[in-house]
Amino acid sequence: MPTKMLHIPTADGQADAFAAFPEGGERHPGVLMYPDGFGIRPVLREMARELAGHGYYVVVPNFLYRHGPTPVIELPEHIGEEARPAVFAQLMPLIEAHTAERVLSDADAYLGFLAAQPEVGAGPVAVTGYCIGGLLAMRTAAAHPGQVAAVAGFHGPVGADGPDVLAKLTAQVHFGHAEGDMTPETLGALNQALDAAGVGYTSEIYPGTVHGFTMSDTDAFNPAALQRHWDRLLPLLSRTLARS
Repeated sequence: MPTKMLHIPTADGQADAFAAFPEGGERHPGVLMYPDGFGIRPVLREMARELAGHGYYVVVPNFLYRHGPTPVIELPEHIGEEARPAVFAQLMPLIEAHTAERVLSDADAYLGFLAAQPEVGAGPVAVTGYCIGGLLAMRTAAAHPGQVAAVAGFHGPVGADGPDVLAKLTAQVHFGHAEGDMTPETLGALNQALDAAGVGYTSEIYPGTVHGFTMSDTDAFNPAALQRHWDRLLPLLSRTLARS
């Protein structure tokens, strides 16, 4: 599986990014994959390669590039509960500085760069995200309704911006929520807002999960839930993204 590090020009500099794509020189649909707050690291590279193996050109941006290239902070090989307080003490100020204005400016750059890659086919793209990346994916999809055909968010605060953002979506949607993040009541309210927005969606709590369940380098990892995530994401992309 070919991979490479890229540098994406933005209004504020250059964002480093990891790309994975199929061999053979053909053109494939593009997928923008926002990482969780821990950023680009082996587990995200592995997930990007897995997705690329299904026929997609996948770009994972370092959305905290204003604070330095990957790795923005030093991470342990396994991000266990003991390590989380110190890691979050470093990361949270950086994440909080990533304003909605920065998100949308960067999204323009990421999508423009993705569309310009010679291995990426013409047509719409998909955006997916994990944890805070799920919110970035939502904001990106809402701001680019003509370009983003599918959006997926996993264990992320996808409804944080309220119904006004949901109303701007034209993409097909899948949300996979952690049981530890979402009550049935809050799920019902979110899904009611999605109904009101008239978007096509699936939105469900993954049983027995806590926040971060897709990430194999954390204590939150749940292998069955990671597989469920692929079982939902791959059909979504298959039915929404045209192949050249």
